[in-house]
Amino acid sequence: MIKKILVFFVSVFFVSTFTSSLSQAVDLKANEKAVSDEYKKLIPIDKIKNIEDLYKKWVDVQEGRSKALILDIRTEAEFDSGHILGSNNIDSGHAYGIPEKITDPNTEIWVFCRTKNRSIYFVANLYKYGYTNVFLVEGGIKEWAEKGYPLVSK
Repeated sequence: MIKKILVFFVSVFFVSTFTSSLSQAVDLKANEKAVSDEYKKLIPIDKIKNIEDLYKKWVDVQEGRSKALILDIRTEAEFDSGHILGSNNIDSGHAYGIPEKITDPNTEIWVFCRTKNRSIYFVANLYKYGYTNVFLVEGGIKEWAEKGYPLVSK
């Protein structure tokens, strides 16, 4: 009898722990979205651009009409598999290194990743650091490729 009661309580404990974990996962996803939305609010609306805007800027850079930095924040492996000619690569987790490399807070920087999720956090952090001329490119390399714009690989 004591064994049955013990098994019952252990079972209730595990079921309640498992159920609690499931509800936390749903909350975590919602919280991540809320945090992403908060970060996106740090980016001025006129600094949020699309792939066509990036393409025009890229042409200007290639033809020497702009000194903007085009920054691909995907991993090195992603970058090596296909990237925009002339773009610079820094992993999205390394935003902390930008102030050492780009010392002018007014530098024009265009940031993209695969779609836009990593870029939101990266660009928002650059604004928090004090940069004033950073552009978030929505659509990322995925949309760039879908449009048929040129890519190079290592």
